[in-house]
Amino acid sequence: MGPIPLCVLLPVTVLAVVLAVAAEGNTVDDEYTWPQWKVPLVRKRRTVPLSSPNFSAHPQPELSGTCGIECQRRLPATSLDDLEQFLSYETVYENGTRTYTSVSVQGLNEVTAWSRNISSSSRHKREVYGTDTRFTISDKQFSTKYPFSTTVKISTGCSGVLVSPTHVLTAAHCIHDGKDYLDGVQKLRVGILKEKSRRGRGGKGKGGRGKGKRRKGDKDKEEVQEKEDNGEKGDRKGKGKGRKSRSRRSAESGKPSFKWTGVKKTQVPKGWFKGVSDGLTADYDYAVLELKKAPKVKHMDLGVIPSVKTLPAGRIHFSGFDDDRPGNLVYRFCSVSEESNDLLYQYCDAKPGSSGSGIYVRLKEPGKKKWTRKIIGVFSGHQWVDVNGNGMQQDYNVAVRITPLKYAQICYWVHGDSSECQVA
Repeated sequence: MGPIPLCVLLPVTVLAVVLAVAAEGNTVDDEYTWPQWKVPLVRKRRTVPLSSPNFSAHPQPELSGTCGIECQRRLPATSLDDLEQFLSYETVYENGTRTYTSVSVQGLNEVTAWSRNISSSSRHKREVYGTDTRFTISDKQFSTKYPFSTTVKISTGCSGVLVSPTHVLTAAHCIHDGKDYLDGVQKLRVGILKEKSRRGRGGKGKGGRGKGKRRKGDKDKEEVQEKEDNGEKGDRKGKGKGRKSRSRRSAESGKPSFKWTGVKKTQVPKGWFKGVSDGLTADYDYAVLELKKAPKVKHMDLGVIPSVKTLPAGRIHFSGFDDDRPGNLVYRFCSVSEESNDLLYQYCDAKPGSSGSGIYVRLKEPGKKKWTRKIIGVFSGHQWVDVNGNGMQQDYNVAVRITPLKYAQICYWVHGDSSECQVA
């Protein structure tokens, strides 16, 4: 066979190069694209009434004795019966009544393998690592805009994230200590940062009651509530001539203020309760709150990814209301140091108050050029973790991952229909 003419060889070479580049580009795109998961179905079996809770528990600034990633590797595999017990849940309503709902899990074997990830040996301890890398989002021009606006403040002292127009995802320990509900849960409220002061609304000028104006009594009640939630005294005495109103002082000082909404019901998985899941309790540190009224704020959807560390840059993001920066929204991003099927250890600087924040990443939608942020975990907070199962504890910043099963449960709580939760 004679030599191949250059006019034939050149186009073939160019075609091969184009195909190779295209294949490489698809691989890169896959790394930056939200994977699509077939999600098992979590269905209600039976709901029974329970006695009202005592609401006697007190918030814990730090959790201890947690069976962490290393400890959980020594535990036996969880059976389907156990999973169904852990995913069964309690619901507490605003009038103090309580129910227990048992569930069944269907289609678990059809879910793409949720493989165990190889952990890194590098870890950082402490709630703040050396130089504090948190960012205070004090300008309302940014803090009240997406994605920061999805972060909410829970009246028990935690943070949370809007995952639907009327549902907030937070940490279970912000609601329940494993034995009883916290003493503030019966009158639980959710605060959303306000973009503007109420002053000047209504178009009627000073003293007018135009459209959207509240009655004076309602306004006074809300101002007292804001004071209580910001750690101020609720005394309104001495508010006379020459004394600035609470709303004006807040607006002038630039101090963030919240619009508070009541909670209609709260749902917590039984896996969080003491004596139910034993060493797996940390995996179920999440809860969902249903609001009485939908705030005019865009929510963030849930997402599922098999591994955070394999993502380009491997970074996670979250915002919360850290106690050491009262009233201010604090944002951070960082790398993940270690992950298991259900937990993340990460480097993010955080303080109490940020527990319950929604952890998110930003990836491309399948087949589209649009990039979307989705919640892939809940920040549990700074915890003392049982590392080797021998009682010796080390402190880490821990987050609970959204797995296909947890996605199915949370989605069911939000929609009330498991058929709407088949693909993540």
